[in-house]
Amino acid sequence: MLVSRLHAAGDVRLHDEDRPVPDGADERLVEVTAVGVCGSDLHWFTEGAIGDAAVARPLVLGHEMAGIIRGGPDDGVRVAIDPAIPCERCEPCREGDVNLCLNIVFAGHGACDGGLRQFMAWPAHRLHRLPDTVSDDEGALLEPLGVALHALDLSHLRMASTVAVVGCGPIGLLLIQLARRHGATRVVAAEPLPHRMAAAERFGAERADPSEATADVVFEVSGSEEAVDTALRLAKPGARVILVGIPDGDRTSFSAAVARRKGLSLVLARRMGEVYPRAIALTAQGLVDLKPLATDVFPLKDVNAALTTAADRTGLKVLIHPHD
Repeated sequence: MLVSRLHAAGDVRLHDEDRPVPDGADERLVEVTAVGVCGSDLHWFTEGAIGDAAVARPLVLGHEMAGIIRGGPDDGVRVAIDPAIPCERCEPCREGDVNLCLNIVFAGHGACDGGLRQFMAWPAHRLHRLPDTVSDDEGALLEPLGVALHALDLSHLRMASTVAVVGCGPIGLLLIQLARRHGATRVVAAEPLPHRMAAAERFGAERADPSEATADVVFEVSGSEEAVDTALRLAKPGARVILVGIPDGDRTSFSAAVARRKGLSLVLARRMGEVYPRAIALTAQGLVDLKPLATDVFPLKDVNAALTTAADRTGLKVLIHPHD
């Protein structure tokens, strides 16, 4: 099978490898049909690291995944692949915070290969059946929708609130949709790239005035220090600011005076909890529209072009089809 591996920053190579063999009754062989390129994949690609984790061996990237089970009792079932495997034994897991698992295994991170390959073996309980109304591409985009849902949960958003979204990549655009569905009466957006700002407006956001402290809840979905500062400026006194973006170089800073004088609550989002069933239901019922997010599609053999296109941010979401 064809496999893409990251050897170092900017060094992605294609390999011909054997198909993985499922480990007993607990795993399934999945034919990977669609993989989204995430901002965290771009950290790996451009920096050879993300946060304090660095490439230690040739790594298969990709954690936004959908596929088809091949063989076994679920042969032919289309699934979304939850990239996180929590241990379910540590204290955060026992308290229901599986995204904070102390021993988590995550696809495309550390020692665990991700989805940029034609087949993968994965635990059956981390595979979610897709209804016929949800395409494979949408199935891959359920992961960023899950991240957006988790951020929304952390925000404690109340009905008839004003929401600001800073950074209108795919997760930011999903947060605009979710906020409107959740009863926000006004959503403002800040985004320097014109095509992404236009997408935010199509989803119902207004262009933010950075000098206006207007938002009860602010989602920062960029990771840059400029975006964090904008988020703090847009926040009303007493507002809740959710930091979803991952900063380059694993550090960020902001004006402490602004945050302190406004008495802001700063909350950092970490991946997602057990939200795949909710994400699938929202998509299947047409309450969230994932289709416009997929602007570029590449075969796996063109993985370098796919990652470069995603890093250039000329579109919204880059998808890779491993079998094209």
